[in-house]
Amino acid sequence: MTAEFVAELRRRATIYWEKHPFQQAMLAGELAPDAVRGFVANRWYYQRSLPQKDAAILANCPVPEVRRRWLERIAYHDGPAEGEGGMADWLTLCDAVGLDRAEVLDTRRVLPGVRFAVDRYSQFAREAPWVEGVASSLTELFAPDLMARRIAAFRTHYPWIDPAGLGYFEKRCVQAPREAGHALDVVLEHATTAEQRAACADALTLKCQVLWGMLDALDHAYRGPR
Repeated sequence: MTAEFVAELRRRATIYWEKHPFQQAMLAGELAPDAVRGFVANRWYYQRSLPQKDAAILANCPVPEVRRRWLERIAYHDGPAEGEGGMADWLTLCDAVGLDRAEVLDTRRVLPGVRFAVDRYSQFAREAPWVEGVASSLTELFAPDLMARRIAAFRTHYPWIDPAGLGYFEKRCVQAPREAGHALDVVLEHATTAEQRAACADALTLKCQVLWGMLDALDHAYRGPR
């Protein structure tokens, strides 16, 4: 039963965004500098939502041991002090690709489709049962390989990007498997009925759709209708 459930979760991630044409173009070195900057600026809106998303899951969770461990995610993104943590690392990437940090922070470059997708994910985390919120994060099971491929692509195909800005991806190669492993353990322990497990699988699908929708918006804006 457990093995079948894990297999279903992996199957639900078949639309994970590494398969999106925009992502494939990025990895192949086919994006113009403006498209790369568009990706980085728009992804900031997602990055800044993550601590709030995790706080919403935390607020809904009645299990102390899960809350204690989940709190580490918020600390990772917010960092122990100004200029540290995952969000600070993403802003360093913004600098590295030549974005005006003020324009990134005020989100003026965020596309409506990206804003809608990210806001939908935040709403889901606030309103869904907490175990489903945890399950939605399981896209990270598939993120480390993508992170490594993105680092290699940026170094190979986009030499105009300051390598110092790739620290976010390098750190996530280590951090993401830890977080995903914990999330999977939590889901396996607390989603005990067929109905709960089906809802968790649906939550993962929703998260994949959010990520896919973000890239749809970027693809349309920077590569045009195809």
